[in-house]
Amino acid sequence: MSRPERILVALSGGVDSSVAALLLKREGYDVVGAYMKNWINEDNVIGHCPWRQDIDDARAVADRLGIEFRVMNLMQDYRRLVVDYLLEGYQRGLTPNPDVMCNREMKFGVFAKFAEADGFTALATGHHARRAATARSVELLEGSDPGKDQSYFLALLSQSQLRYARFPIGHLKKTELRRIAADAGLPTAAKKDSQGICFIGEVKMADFLRTYVPEHPGPIVHAVDGRVIGEHRGLHYYTLGQRRGIRVPSNTDDKAYVVTGKRSGDHALLVAFDGPDAPGLWSGECRVGQLSYLDEPIVRPRRIECRVRYRDPRVFIEFTPDPSGGGASVKFEKPQRALAPGQIMALYDGQRVLGGGVFT
Repeated sequence: MSRPERILVALSGGVDSSVAALLLKREGYDVVGAYMKNWINEDNVIGHCPWRQDIDDARAVADRLGIEFRVMNLMQDYRRLVVDYLLEGYQRGLTPNPDVMCNREMKFGVFAKFAEADGFTALATGHHARRAATARSVELLEGSDPGKDQSYFLALLSQSQLRYARFPIGHLKKTELRRIAADAGLPTAAKKDSQGICFIGEVKMADFLRTYVPEHPGPIVHAVDGRVIGEHRGLHYYTLGQRRGIRVPSNTDDKAYVVTGKRSGDHALLVAFDGPDAPGLWSGECRVGQLSYLDEPIVRPRRIECRVRYRDPRVFIEFTPDPSGGGASVKFEKPQRALAPGQIMALYDGQRVLGGGVFT
């Protein structure tokens, strides 16, 4: 009798990855759980980083399932591949997405390479996404629960990474997943979903940036008439479309200011009253670069769909790739709000993810 296939499960200490391990074990795989130790904030200088509790919870799940449990220290790789990317991007006036980069560079990059070198045939995570093998390739599909779908965060994976990945819970609705966890007596069954960024825990991005990026004050400028109406502490605290935290009072009609741009020459933050007429806030077209495809690249103009943010619905676009293949021009069927340079556009054909790129 052949030995069962060995699969490493990234146990985060949450209910999603716990059920992923449970389902794989029920299917007869040789399952090992591993916690990725990525970030330590032992003094809670910038908020709550519950890594100790997460490790305890992940270990408790492994004990309940009767599987081996490991803790893998990947902090140096995280600092180099995710944290530095985040800090450098904000200092350049961009709005990076550390969760997307975490998946590509860490979970299915460094972590997957460790797994493969140790003889595991696949790496499983608790992502709400699905994969479907065809005769030629593996496709990435949206998760079955539309309120929890995480396919957007996987848009920059490669075909080889997707082949090695497994998403055991992608077909489940969250309510059903919690019921399965409770019925199996998993200690994470009622644990709340994490709301933090993938490596710094439950902490506001502004607090994180305040700790690691020097402040560089500059003027707040009205984008319509050029008046200086205030001063900001640093452009890295703001992103296009932001309304809170500008600290410029609204007018007598109670209209709120919104960030419409950043001007590097004089380090100015551009704002205007929110609405369809705010200059630079709405875009009918844009450019994307650093294109990455899960399968065959798009080489001709094509009508597809995209997501401009994680929570946004899919929208139709005319996608025109450059001859070089590194970038593309995009025309939206309907204007989109606040397309921030540095953020991710995920490309779709219905529920199938085609790939993604970065707003330039």
